[in-house]
Amino acid sequence: MKQVVQNYKSGELAVLDVPVPGCKPGGVLVRSAYSLISTGTELMKVSEAGMSMLGKARSRPDQVAKVVQSVATNGVPATYRKVMGKLDSYTPLGYSLCGVVEQVGSGIDDVKVGDLVACAGNEHALHAELNWVPKNLYAPVPDGLAPRRAAFGTVGSIAMQGVRRGEPQLGEVALVIGLGLIGQLVVQLLAASGARVVGVDPDPVRCELAERLGAAACGDPASAAVEAAVAELTGGHGVDQVYLAAGGGSNQPVELAARLCRDRGRVVDIGKCRLDLPWNAYYEKELDVRFSRSYGPGRYDPEYELEGRDYPIGYVRWTERRNLACFLDLMARGSVDVEPLISHIADFDDAVETYQRLKDGDLKAVAVLFRYPEQKEGAGEAEAPAVTVPAVPRSGRAAAPARAAKAPVRLAFVGAGNYATSMLLPHLAQREGVALSTVVTTTALSAANAQRKFGFAEATTDLDAVLGDKSIDAVFVVTRHSSHAELTRRALLAGKAVFVEKPLALTEDELAGVLAAVEESGNDRLQVGFNRRFAPLLQEAGKRFGTRTGPASLRYLVNAGRLQHGSWYLQQGTEGSRFAGEGGHFIDTASWLLQADPVSVYAVAAAGNEDLQVVLRYPDGSTATISYVTTGSPGFPKETLDLVADGKVLRLDDFVRATVYDSSRKRWVSSRLPKARDKGQNAELAAFVKAVRTGGPMPVPLESLVATTAATLAVQAGLAGGAPVTLARAR
Repeated sequence: MKQVVQNYKSGELAVLDVPVPGCKPGGVLVRSAYSLISTGTELMKVSEAGMSMLGKARSRPDQVAKVVQSVATNGVPATYRKVMGKLDSYTPLGYSLCGVVEQVGSGIDDVKVGDLVACAGNEHALHAELNWVPKNLYAPVPDGLAPRRAAFGTVGSIAMQGVRRGEPQLGEVALVIGLGLIGQLVVQLLAASGARVVGVDPDPVRCELAERLGAAACGDPASAAVEAAVAELTGGHGVDQVYLAAGGGSNQPVELAARLCRDRGRVVDIGKCRLDLPWNAYYEKELDVRFSRSYGPGRYDPEYELEGRDYPIGYVRWTERRNLACFLDLMARGSVDVEPLISHIADFDDAVETYQRLKDGDLKAVAVLFRYPEQKEGAGEAEAPAVTVPAVPRSGRAAAPARAAKAPVRLAFVGAGNYATSMLLPHLAQREGVALSTVVTTTALSAANAQRKFGFAEATTDLDAVLGDKSIDAVFVVTRHSSHAELTRRALLAGKAVFVEKPLALTEDELAGVLAAVEESGNDRLQVGFNRRFAPLLQEAGKRFGTRTGPASLRYLVNAGRLQHGSWYLQQGTEGSRFAGEGGHFIDTASWLLQADPVSVYAVAAAGNEDLQVVLRYPDGSTATISYVTTGSPGFPKETLDLVADGKVLRLDDFVRATVYDSSRKRWVSSRLPKARDKGQNAELAAFVKAVRTGGPMPVPLESLVATTAATLAVQAGLAGGAPVTLARAR
C-alpha cells in the first residue's frame, strides 16, 4: 500500500510503498476514502523539517531539553547517533480521515466489514491507503453523511473539546482569535450552543467566511471594528470567553484576549501560539486561563487509546471517542457545515505536490482533502455515483375536464411571502377568468394582508379546509423550500392542479413521494415555477437561432450576489443549499434550449463561498456549464447566457437584450428597457391557467420537471462525492 511520509532531517516528502498493517485485536483495518490535511499542525511540521538544524532546535526547545538530558546520561557520541538516527527516518503525516472497514479484529462488535467510519490519531488515521485503528479512535458515520465531510471528525473533535473547556452558556459572547480550520469550526460550534461570536483574523476572506457560518462580526486584530463589535454586544463589559485558535510567534493574541475579556472571563488555548501572559492584565481581571488537550479526555492515555479501556460515562461524559461521534452527528443534522471550508481536493497520488504548493503559498486553503483511489464496489463511495430519475407514472386520464367557457378558474395560495406578492399575485389579480379564492398562511395577519392587497375572497390558516374545498381548481404552493414536496403531494391527492415554486423537492425521497401521489391519485396536473423558458425575449431569440444539427455548447453565468445576514435561504440544514433552492431555474432553461434532459452532472465548489461550477452533459454530446457565483459585482447583470452551435451564437443579457449571430455574420438584436425586464412569470401563469381552464396538457411535461429536479439534486450529490454523477433513468 502507499503512505505519505516525511524525513525530518532532510525535509523530503514522499509517497512510499509500505506493508499493509495487520488487523490486531481491539481494532479495525480501515481503507481510506478521504483524509484531511491539517493546514495548521501538519504544515508546521512540514515547515520545521525544511529548517536548518539550528532552526529546528529553536522551534522545538522541548526536544532540545531532552537532548541535553540524554547527553548528561549517555554522553555526546551516543546521543548524537540516537538523535541523527531518529531525524534521518521517515515519519508519518495525518490524523483525521474517513474510510471503510475492511477487516474487523477480535473483540470488536460495534462495526462490521463495509461500514463507514471516521478515524482519529496521529498514529492511526494517517495519510495512507490502509490504517489499523483501535476501538476508541473510530466512530461509525451516520447515514447520509458524505465521507469527505466525515473526514473532518478529528479536527471537529479538537474544536469541540476547546468549546467544552470554555463552558459557553446561552446568551454569552465569545471571541475567537484565529479563523483557520479550527477557528472556523469553533465559531460554528459556539453559534450552535447559543453563544454570540466575534471573530478575529488578518485575512478578510476568512473573516467573511466566519460571518457566513454564524459569527456576528469579524475583523482584523488591529481594526477598531472588533473592539466596537465587542462593546456593542456586551454593553461594554467585554466577552465572556476567548478561544485562542491562532498559531505563530506573536504575543498579540493573548494581549488582545486580556483587553477584550470581561472581569473573571475565561481564556482557552486551543492552538499553538505564543503565551507570554501580560501579568498585570490577567491578574487585574483575574482571568481563568485554560488549556484544551486535543480531542478530549483519553488523549495520550495508552490504556484508553490502545487497549480500549473506556472511561465510565458517569465520571467522564465526553471522551475523545464521544466527542468524535457527537461532531459527526452535528454534521449529519446540519448544525455544523464543513463544506464551505473545503478549499481543495487532491488525488492521493499528488500528495507531495499538494504539500509543496501549500508550503510555498501557491495553494491558499482552509482545508484540503486527499481523495484515495476509487474503492471496489460496495466500499466507500461508488465508482460512478448516480441519482435516479424516477419514472413518471401514467395518470390514467388523457386530460382534465374542460371548464365552462365563462366559469372563472378558482385559485388558492398556500403562502404569501415576497415572491408570491411581488411576482405572481400582481399578474393573477389582473387576469380575466381568474378568481382568487383563498389564501392560506401560518400567521393570520399575513393572510389578512394578502386578502386586502389582492382581493382574495377568503383568508385562513386552515390548509385542510382549502384542500377539501371542491370549488377550488388549483393550488399555488409558495412556501419555504422544505415544505414544497409535502404540500404538493397533499394537493395532488386532493385532486387539485398544483403550481409549486421551485424547488419541487430537496431529496430523492421527497421527489419519490410526489410521484407516488401522482400514481395513487391519477392526478398529474403539476407545474413547477421554472419561468425562464417562458420569457418573451428568450422565446424570440430561440426562434431566431432555429434548429440545430450538431451538439451545442451553452454557458450560463448567474451573478447571484450575496444574501443578507439572517436570510432563511442560509438555513441549509432545513431549507437546502442556495443552489438547491433556485438552481432548477437555470438547469431547466438549459434543457429547454437544448431540447433534452441531462444524462450526467459534475459540480465543483469554490473555496470559502457558495460559488459553483455545474457541468451538464446531454444525450447528443451537448454540454451546459452553469457558473453560479455570489462573489461578483452587484453592478454586473445577474444572468448572461451564450448558446453556440452550427456556426451560430445566441447571446442573452439579463432578459434585457438578446442577440443572435448566424453563420453568415448577420445578426438579430432585440432589446428593452431594464425596467421592462420580463423573466417569463406572466406567460407561465397564463399557460398554467389556460391548461386548468381547458383541461389541456400542463405547460411543461412532468417528465421534464422530474428530470430537472433530479439534476438539481445531483449537484449536491456531486459536491459530496467529488465525481460526476450519472442520472440513471428508472425503468
